[in-house]
Amino acid sequence: MDLLSPLLLLMVANGAPVVTALLLKNRFNQPLDGNLHLPDGYPLFGASKTIRGIVAALLATAFIAPLFNFSFITGALVGFWAMVGDLLSSFIKRRLGRQPSSAHMPGLDHIPEALLPLCFLRSQMLLSWPEVALIILAFTLLDLFLWFLLNRLYSLFHSR
Repeated sequence: MDLLSPLLLLMVANGAPVVTALLLKNRFNQPLDGNLHLPDGYPLFGASKTIRGIVAALLATAFIAPLFNFSFITGALVGFWAMVGDLLSSFIKRRLGRQPSSAHMPGLDHIPEALLPLCFLRSQMLLSWPEVALIILAFTLLDLFLWFLLNRLYSLFHSR
């Protein structure tokens, strides 16, 4: 079974908003929640969840999907479900009092963002639940490694 294709689509969905933010800086970075704060005093999602990021994830996964023998629509839906999972984890983190873009919370930062699109792909790809779990584990470990690596590089270049 090809487990690499869904993993790479998840990485594209996860990385597209970050890459787009780096390229566009503050342009088109309207918060998806319109800066709405709930009665607990925290934002609905946080300023780092933007319309630009959602659009970037949808377009990136849609356009990269045919390289993995998925349709454009399937790719867009993978991006959609990944962003729904990302928003769900952000909503939960805000309710727990965590600041937007604060330190990773392994599991909470990864499981919803990977599980929802994998549930969508499961029947299409005939993935077993152990395979879904393996992809989620690989996604989590790869994302944590990249997060660590990028933070180290950022520190190196900004400490001069």
